[in-house]
Amino acid sequence: MDRTPVDSSTIADVGYDEASMTLEVGFRNGTVYQYFDVPQSLHQELMAANSKGAFLSSQIKNNFRYIKS
Repeated sequence: MDRTPVDSSTIADVGYDEASMTLEVGFRNGTVYQYFDVPQSLHQELMAANSKGAFLSSQIKNNFRYIKS
């Protein structure tokens, strides 16, 4: 999946696949997480958030099933 670079101290880039509702987050340390069943509206809110790391922590982490690679 293509990821878009973002302005964040911890997150390098973010991708989203509408068909599978999968959010993919690449971190600056090289770790990639895929979060499943994430509504498109949350992806849009993440991309618009002033602090993407804070938004990810409060709205997505611990709320959606994920894998780490």
